[in-house]
Amino acid sequence: MEDKLRIMIVDDHEIFRNGLKMIINKIKNVKVVAEASNGKEFLEIFNIKDVDIVFMDIEMPVLNGIEATKEILKQYPDVKIIALTMFNNEEYVESMIDAGVKGFLLKNINKTTLERAIETVSKGNNYYSEELWDFFTKKVVHKEKNDTPEDIIFTKREIEILGLLLEGLSNKEIADKLFISERTVVGHKSNMIAKTDCKSTIHLLSYAIKNKLVNL
Repeated sequence: MEDKLRIMIVDDHEIFRNGLKMIINKIKNVKVVAEASNGKEFLEIFNIKDVDIVFMDIEMPVLNGIEATKEILKQYPDVKIIALTMFNNEEYVESMIDAGVKGFLLKNINKTTLERAIETVSKGNNYYSEELWDFFTKKVVHKEKNDTPEDIIFTKREIEILGLLLEGLSNKEIADKLFISERTVVGHKSNMIAKTDCKSTIHLLSYAIKNKLVNL
């Protein structure tokens, strides 16, 4: 018998947790084994539970999902975290990507999307909600520049960093993987944002996907 993937749900809304748990437990070879209502409770419970994938809300009391994600990945870098978000949480989504989550989903997810996300992330790949990418891509606005994608040239190193960002690696993980400093990674990101006239990392990634500079 195949072992079931162990799931933990971290969200401060009990009704949402219960609904998500009910859907997840209907998926083959998957089981919710733990829950938490905030980041602090998550860190305490995680240490006594064997968990494969964490569904992490971003806005929570006591300790939010961003700080909880950063902390747990310091201790357990192999933990796979999928952020749960709403459209109006753009800034938080970007912070979660920088923290190293393996993907993010809208809170109005259905069973099919959940299955796809869990399967993708469990195999070591990343899953990003298509609706979110569409939303962010539409917000990539070039106010001053009229450059076409063909006019914008990324270096080999910048393309490498873009790819690793999409894999869910944090700035530090990218730095370690490429044997460069974290400051250098941040510098490359800033350069790419300036070249494309994007206003943030999430917009940069959306731009890169929209213009097929990297593949999901």
